[in-house]
Amino acid sequence: MLRVEHLTKVFPNGTVALKDVSFTVKDGEFLAIIGLSGSGKSTLLRCINRLIEPTEGRIFWNDVEITAASPKELREIRRQIGMIFQQFNLVKRSSVMTNVLTGRLGYAHPILSLFHYFPQEDRERALAALERVGIVEKANVRADQLSGGQQQRVGIARALMQEPKLMLADEPVASLDPVLAHSILRYLELLNQEDGITVLCSLHFLDLVHRYATRVIGLKDGRLVFEGAPSELTPERFKEVYGEEAEMVTVGGNAA
Repeated sequence: MLRVEHLTKVFPNGTVALKDVSFTVKDGEFLAIIGLSGSGKSTLLRCINRLIEPTEGRIFWNDVEITAASPKELREIRRQIGMIFQQFNLVKRSSVMTNVLTGRLGYAHPILSLFHYFPQEDRERALAALERVGIVEKANVRADQLSGGQQQRVGIARALMQEPKLMLADEPVASLDPVLAHSILRYLELLNQEDGITVLCSLHFLDLVHRYATRVIGLKDGRLVFEGAPSELTPERFKEVYGEEAEMVTVGGNAA
């Protein structure tokens, strides 16, 4: 279980990104995080694995306090937490295989990893991860030669290499067209349902939230303003998150 307690993040320039945010996520949930750009979604996800240091509050993963972890303890915790990024965060000049293998850096010998040495077992694991996301034939292709959807599948395969129990997905389909968006989210859904991986995924489109999420939280100006099932996200509650002028737009571009 993930517990976020009274989380606040104030950046050095005075920007308050999160304000006293608290919620829990049960094992096996697919939690969608919604809100306008700048509402705090990315900051929240990055605070959970401490890519960003919170200003106040505590975060617990399976009763271990992430926010109090030492560097050594944090390395152990991060092995369990995969991360998928909107802009893929791949080394574009490197091969797909090399990018996927970087997901094992939390397990690898620090010196050997500098020379990109990974044992055969890890290479076999990487091929299996690429097989799972349907692009094993691209293993030796440079990452910058792939389409956006293929690059995001590399990102998922890389995250799988950590053998995660929790997956954080920061707007993973924001730069993809509707067909590819569903394709990527179906992979995350399979990991959630077949592997029991808990998923926290920030999303913009309501039809994607209804289709894939089991629960939703909404952020507005850094505050938690909605928490509930997707079916409870009525037009009125939607406007609490996005403002009075907002319409419930689907990924295809039609008002819901």
